Amino acid sequence: MKTYTFKVVIEPDENRWHAYCPALEQYGAATWGNTQEEAFKHIREVIEMIIEELIEDGITIPEVPKEEVMVFPETRVAVTV
Repeated sequence: MKTYTFKVVIEPDENRWHAYCPALEQYGAATWGNTQEEAFKHIREVIEMIIEELIEDGITIPEVPKEEVMVFPETRVAVTV
């Protein structure tokens, strides 16, 4: 089992917040929320769905570019504060 961490970008967009994951953007990893926290929650859910679909379809999970994706050979827990 590997642990993947993906960079996400959350930016203000008029009256709401836009969030996306550059490494998975080609798979539709973009969303929004009324607050930063909501946008972060939504992008996390989108990333999880995309990864599940990639695995189901037998597509390799992106591991590059290195500044946007970190892969650890063991199980880890990531905490964002």
